[in-house]
Amino acid sequence: MKGSMILKGVFCGKVAQRYGVETAIDKVAIGDNLYLSFEGLEGDACADRRHHGGRERALHQYPLEHYAYWQQKYGAHHGWMAPGMGENLSTEGMLEENICLGDRYRWGEAIIEVSQPRSPCYKLNQRWGIERFSVEMQALSRCGWLYRVIQPGWVSVQDALVLDERESNALSIQQVCECFFGDPLNEAGLRRLRQQTTLSDSWMSKVVHRLETQTVENWHFRLLGRGE
Repeated sequence: MKGSMILKGVFCGKVAQRYGVETAIDKVAIGDNLYLSFEGLEGDACADRRHHGGRERALHQYPLEHYAYWQQKYGAHHGWMAPGMGENLSTEGMLEENICLGDRYRWGEAIIEVSQPRSPCYKLNQRWGIERFSVEMQALSRCGWLYRVIQPGWVSVQDALVLDERESNALSIQQVCECFFGDPLNEAGLRRLRQQTTLSDSWMSKVVHRLETQTVENWHFRLLGRGE
């Protein structure tokens, strides 16, 4: 992915009781200028600060193209459209296979950097009313990705994302998902992830733990909202 990409939407949301859970997954389009701080967009909230948000996960981007796939698979009655995955940024042409860890973009006055894939969680199952939707999203690597903010500043939907920098050994988001989710104890894959200096601290700690213990952290609660 080279050059600049036009945004199809910028979205923010407030925490509310929806779909049987407390969540900020329902977001609305913002056309005005917004201030992007190290923690995220002004006016965008997060219900679970332990697992979402924070400096390493300040923004979530989800490819607009994926909604057509989900609609074909599950039917149009679900109303598949952005920002149904709780994303802050929506674009066409930016996909998991052409976006890499560490990619730095200029967005208005701000600079943002890709930090990790999005980890699907059970709230997506409840949002769409589809059991194990999060499991399927993870298995297909159609997760979107998250950014850290390198330089805060004013941004808007009219400002393009301009690729400034890409690491020479960077893995694509799809490659990261395939290593981290698809083959989670493959030593060669884990060592490749270990070399990705821009991978978020939370993911890197899991990579190191797997290499040291040959065990994978329990995904059941994140994916399904319950234990085994």
